[in-house]
Amino acid sequence: MNIKRLVLTLQVATAIMSMTYGVMFTMLDDYRDEYGISESGLGLVLAIGFFAAFVGQITLAPLADRGHAKRMMIMGFALVVVGCLVMAFGTTLIALLSGRLIMGVGSGMSLPALRKIVIVSDPDNLGSNMGRLLSVDIAGFALGPMLSAVLIGPFGLASPFLVISAAVVGITVALSRVSVPETAHDDRPSERFAFDLLRIPAVSGGVLIGVALFIMIGTFDSLWAIMMEDLDAADWIANMGVSLFAIPMALLGPYGGRLAQRKGPYRVGAIGMTVGAVCMTLYGFLPTPALMLVVFFVHIMNDGFTVTSAGVAVGMAAPPERQAGAQGLLGGVQTLMGGLAASLAGWSYDHLGRGPTFVITAAVMLACTASGLVLAGDKRWAVAPSTNEVEPAVH
Repeated sequence: MNIKRLVLTLQVATAIMSMTYGVMFTMLDDYRDEYGISESGLGLVLAIGFFAAFVGQITLAPLADRGHAKRMMIMGFALVVVGCLVMAFGTTLIALLSGRLIMGVGSGMSLPALRKIVIVSDPDNLGSNMGRLLSVDIAGFALGPMLSAVLIGPFGLASPFLVISAAVVGITVALSRVSVPETAHDDRPSERFAFDLLRIPAVSGGVLIGVALFIMIGTFDSLWAIMMEDLDAADWIANMGVSLFAIPMALLGPYGGRLAQRKGPYRVGAIGMTVGAVCMTLYGFLPTPALMLVVFFVHIMNDGFTVTSAGVAVGMAAPPERQAGAQGLLGGVQTLMGGLAASLAGWSYDHLGRGPTFVITAAVMLACTASGLVLAGDKRWAVAPSTNEVEPAVH
């Protein structure tokens, strides 16, 4: 399989894997009505998948740097299939929790390995490839609820998970037959986890920019609908906000990744987070939904061009033989901080009010971004190296 076809296949795999997260969001009321599972229990089912993915990315992803990238990817896909089947036929809270846990671990161990393969297979197109992965990731997440909405009525609650399982099996069979770049034996790291990569200042800088992004996303996602309701906005504004937020990321991701590669991911990321912080501050004080929407559309266009920067920065700064661990570290920390931001945002909104909540969020975003630039040092202005500077290690 040539490089372009391999990367395209991995993009399809990313989209399918993302659907496993999105598919449940339109099914929660069905689980409640069919199986009598409480809202708090269903919230736990959603949360455990993200927590398991965080643990998987931090603890298992580095194994892909030891010459096991393909194995970790295939094993992760297999776990996702098992988890989907448990979710398809489970009727109790314990069964659903178990299924989501298995799916989360599978995603956490497979997706960083997948990203490593993409990075080392085609380093000349690091930015655009990472942007495309972001695009299909978001698109897959958005397609999940649509799939469940179409299938559940005529075919029952199990059908979305069975369709996704079949798709994952198909992509697994396709990838099992191809050779992928693995870390050369002499270059395989001895470190069990990826935390030591934070000793590389430029890696820490890229992670901090990624943290700023997910603090923004966690706060926005958790408060937009509540804020719109408090401002007596139309229902469509409240309901569609989070979905509309994701569309430019899906459409503009490849262009944003290419921009980060050509102009420098730290620079592009810093500009994006600064504009995002200004928008977040305005959300705290604008008096009408109409003004909010004006800022909102500026915000989502900015994010579409800049959100890939953290992944590109970490991909540039980490050694080629540590890419899976680096991407797992970034993804794990982002997931954790996004969830923490979402939790704290609700408390802050209730106790401090809208203005202080968004100002604090903006300040934390700017502090993380500034710290990331400082840590990046001379690399803050660097652009992605050419192929002759970063060679994929193939065994």
